[in-house]
Amino acid sequence: MLAHLAVEKRAGRMQYPSLIVAPTSLMSNWQREAATFTPGLKVLVLQGPERAERFECIDQANLVLTTYPLLPRDREILLAQEWHYVILDEAQQVKNPRAQAAQVVRRLKATHRLCLTGTPMENHLGELWAQFDFLMPGFLGDQQTFRRQYRTPIEKHGDSEKLQLLTRRTAPFLLRRTKDLVASELPPKTELLRTVALESKQALLYESVRLTMEKKVRKSIARRGLARSHIVVLEALLKLRQVCCDPRLLPAATHGAPAAGSAKFNLLFELLPELLEEGRRILLFSQFTTMLGLIEREVKRRGMAYAKLTGKTRKRDAAIETFRSGAADLFLISLKAGGVGLNLTEADTVIHYDPWWNPAVEHQATDRAHRIGQGKPVFVYRLVAEGTVEERMLTLQERKQQLADQVHGNGRAPDQPPIDEATVEALLGGPSSHH
Repeated sequence: MLAHLAVEKRAGRMQYPSLIVAPTSLMSNWQREAATFTPGLKVLVLQGPERAERFECIDQANLVLTTYPLLPRDREILLAQEWHYVILDEAQQVKNPRAQAAQVVRRLKATHRLCLTGTPMENHLGELWAQFDFLMPGFLGDQQTFRRQYRTPIEKHGDSEKLQLLTRRTAPFLLRRTKDLVASELPPKTELLRTVALESKQALLYESVRLTMEKKVRKSIARRGLARSHIVVLEALLKLRQVCCDPRLLPAATHGAPAAGSAKFNLLFELLPELLEEGRRILLFSQFTTMLGLIEREVKRRGMAYAKLTGKTRKRDAAIETFRSGAADLFLISLKAGGVGLNLTEADTVIHYDPWWNPAVEHQATDRAHRIGQGKPVFVYRLVAEGTVEERMLTLQERKQQLADQVHGNGRAPDQPPIDEATVEALLGGPSSHH
């Protein structure tokens, strides 16, 4: 999409800015990808409370990013503007034509319209109709006609002729490629970073834990010095990482933890069904066995077949065999128990639920699948909570490969500070010290 917009700009066809509407969780993703692949496009993000101040810059931008929930709120500004392209990312979000956001997108003035989605139809044909109704109003008739002509005969009566008719009608406007078709152009291992913003209650919890722990750490450093405070520092980081993964990991006494949802848990269960449906075989790593337990519960509830391997697993080989034989396409593995020494080339997808300091540990885990004998491209997803200690850990991963050795003390003289002041500051700092 970005490549296409860059071509449009270079060819001088981009008289107006283009608008991309995406789920809130994908804003930073679009920003990052645009900066990487199309640095020549001027990008404007309309998100957050101070976005109104940026409205006057719309004209100067090539690419404007906004979210579905903000469409109804910013409708006047957006409807007043002429757009070159209006692009709906995860376009199945407009599947309910009566929803406000769906009504606003239909009224936007655009020369071109485009839907991007991996799941044009999640539940029923009405969703496909809703997207075409945005793209080319009237092309599939109104909702009633569509239901009568296609939906009822196909869904209720399994009418294959009607299905063929519909497929023929929509096919010229659909460009579909599965990951495997793209494989020859992809390197054997593709790393995908999926960031997600904490849910509101979770964000409040994170901030209160952060403030409490920051106080505790400062007090300890003042009293004992940095070198002898690293247990307190690690405890602080552990708690923050637990909030990011799922507030249910925190000790029961932590105020408000059970009530807060987990954005990352929700992201995972958006991702898993999609990947499994694509026929992918997945290794899911977490450092917290309790986290794997929570995931296991949800996986069971949804009736997905899985295998699980942690330090507690008695029949290790049986668990491995369940996955290798194809009896299950999902393998939950704790980093400690399965990060090394396994050969699972049957898998083509690796998900790291939580990041770790030491990139080598993650790479080793990934290499359970990405190794000799692997005939398919491997996709590695890393799930990271935005604006939290997890994002900072990624920056540190790049900046300080030695940090891991220091944290674990690897036989260093005790008088050496395990973590320097700046690192502690960076990891426990508030939202503002983020950059």
